[in-house]
Amino acid sequence: MNALEMPNPLESREAVPPLRKQCLSLLISAQNADGGWGFHAGQTSRVEPACWALCALRGQPQDSRVVVRANRFLQTTQLPDGSWPASSQMKSGSWVTSLACSVLRDSAEFRANVKAGLEWLCEDFPRDSSWWRRFLGRLRSGSASNSFGDTHRGWGWTPRTSSWVEPTAFALMTLSEATPQLLPGNALRRRELAISLLYDRMCPGGGWNCGNPRVYGVDGDALVLATCWALLALLEAPEKPGRPLSIAWLEKESANIQTAGSLAVAKMTLENYGRELPKRKLSLEDFSAEQLAEEGTHVLAWVCMALDPARPWPSFATRKLATAKNSHGSVQ
Repeated sequence: MNALEMPNPLESREAVPPLRKQCLSLLISAQNADGGWGFHAGQTSRVEPACWALCALRGQPQDSRVVVRANRFLQTTQLPDGSWPASSQMKSGSWVTSLACSVLRDSAEFRANVKAGLEWLCEDFPRDSSWWRRFLGRLRSGSASNSFGDTHRGWGWTPRTSSWVEPTAFALMTLSEATPQLLPGNALRRRELAISLLYDRMCPGGGWNCGNPRVYGVDGDALVLATCWALLALLEAPEKPGRPLSIAWLEKESANIQTAGSLAVAKMTLENYGRELPKRKLSLEDFSAEQLAEEGTHVLAWVCMALDPARPWPSFATRKLATAKNSHGSVQ
């Protein structure tokens, strides 16, 4: 029996839209023998597409064959220091550690794996905001080329490099949803610093791009996906003027989205803020499941998630990290 003929554990969910059902079938059929997924069917398994596939499968029985094999793939690819590499050829961890911790948190079996991953995340400080780098920066030319602050600290794509918007957003989401007992003692402080960084990196008209809002005196243009991930990460953060401005930017920009991936993530983001995608000519149903698969496993998964009215992610409970802070100021 091949993958397409296997009993689909997702068939029982009520009111599954036809497109979502087709996408889920393609997603399941693209799973590799090792339990992972490549960015496209038949490619070598990597952590990122495997995590997105598991996100799309969330809410399904943890003992289903597809989920069990995927969880095992992530467990076996974790490095001894608790992190996950972007590919099996790499020997150091990367930003995908956030995604792996997020998808494994649902199972008590992987509690130790998630705890180790969260500890690695909270010890990964980017070098661009260290006191030494800030000191060197002050010695350079007196004219400021960037408008952002250098005291905020988030996360980079790779360890000990520079803070970027998207990996910072993914780490924040992971810390927000993690079981308080698994969080290291500095998790609350890391979250506060990263929230400050995201607000500081917002573009002048709202929204975010991948890096800095202003470089060499020129304002950067906001991007849909970076804005979506940042807004999702700030969902439970203290309210600041930049957040409503960025939501308004995303609502307006949604009318111009031409790709299914950006459209799916924008839909999920706005729904988390109690908004709907503005009426537009292009919809997710205008794409076929085969077209979405050609765009990549991550796009296929995002569309599955966006079309799932009962999706458990991305959305967050009202739990705050602050409630996990004990009388000694540490997070348990």
